[in-house]
Amino acid sequence: MEIRKFRGSDIRQIVSLFYETVHSVNRVDYSQEQLDAWAPKEEMTLKLRTWQDSMNRNVTFVAETVGKLVGFSDMTPEGHLDRLYIHKDYQRQGIASSLLVHLESEARKLGLKEMDTEASITAKPFFEHHGFRVIQQQIVERRAVKLVNFKMVKEL
Repeated sequence: MEIRKFRGSDIRQIVSLFYETVHSVNRVDYSQEQLDAWAPKEEMTLKLRTWQDSMNRNVTFVAETVGKLVGFSDMTPEGHLDRLYIHKDYQRQGIASSLLVHLESEARKLGLKEMDTEASITAKPFFEHHGFRVIQQQIVERRAVKLVNFKMVKEL
């Protein structure tokens, strides 16, 4: 597996991976209605454009294995870990941990003292294992559907 910087040509695989992962991995903790609100198919075209723009602005890494994109993560220059998703068929192989190590390294280079994220119910144990602590549970609304997530922070 290789961790490398994001390239614009990655965006189609990234958006596809996001939808597939949310609708399979997060099914354990969220209802179908919540998954459809979180990752609606009809927003794919919009996400291609908006995510490419934000990923170009952010510190963004992708994980590849044998030329296949199997994960991605990005963080704002202020230290907000925005997205961290691993392909549904490559879960629990250390890919998310590797991506997080790269982001933390970049955060330190930027002189940041902490990182924060908004973790799903599914991702919360992963972030706790990596030293993040819950600041508060949140109820967010997407397309008039309520979802639980957790505001988390890690001191660097």
